[in-house]
Amino acid sequence: MVIAGYQQGYFPMARGRFGGIDWFMAEPRTVIPLDDRFHVRRSLRKTIKKSEYQVRLNTAFDSVIRACARHDEVDNEEVWLSEEMISIYLELHHRKFAHSVEVWDGENLIGGLYGVSLRAAFFGESMFSRAPSASQIALVALVERLRQRRYFLLDAQMRTQHIGYFGAIDLMHNEYMGLLAEAMLDDRSFI
Repeated sequence: MVIAGYQQGYFPMARGRFGGIDWFMAEPRTVIPLDDRFHVRRSLRKTIKKSEYQVRLNTAFDSVIRACARHDEVDNEEVWLSEEMISIYLELHHRKFAHSVEVWDGENLIGGLYGVSLRAAFFGESMFSRAPSASQIALVALVERLRQRRYFLLDAQMRTQHIGYFGAIDLMHNEYMGLLAEAMLDDRSFI
């Protein structure tokens, strides 16, 4: 059901840590371009070059999704990633649909993101950071990966100030659905 929702332009969010799951379709819909419109600030490029952080894929999916959920950091009403949703995404990870991009400082997980890969689209779900720029480093690594694998669409769902710095684009529903339909025509492999 979750895969079918993504294919039709919906994404899930929960009402609290133990609340029910609702389906949403944002208007406008925010995407991160995978072409030369993707912009990395000079200061972040310098940080990435100087950094000794390691980027890994899918080595700590459970830790990444739980860090993104922030259950111990926010009030229950602010939680949109419920325990039930975490279980669903863990199953999607087991089935090779959901993936994590992780930023490590030695043996410490300091940032990352997770999302769902479906055909030539990647649906970014959430990011977290425990060190300056760690989630941004994960996003840059994700875009590099998607470019290497010739993905067509990186869906960010809703605009945040954070992703706006990277050249995020807001699309009206029919524009987004056109891109999504094109992405569903080709098959790609994240791993």
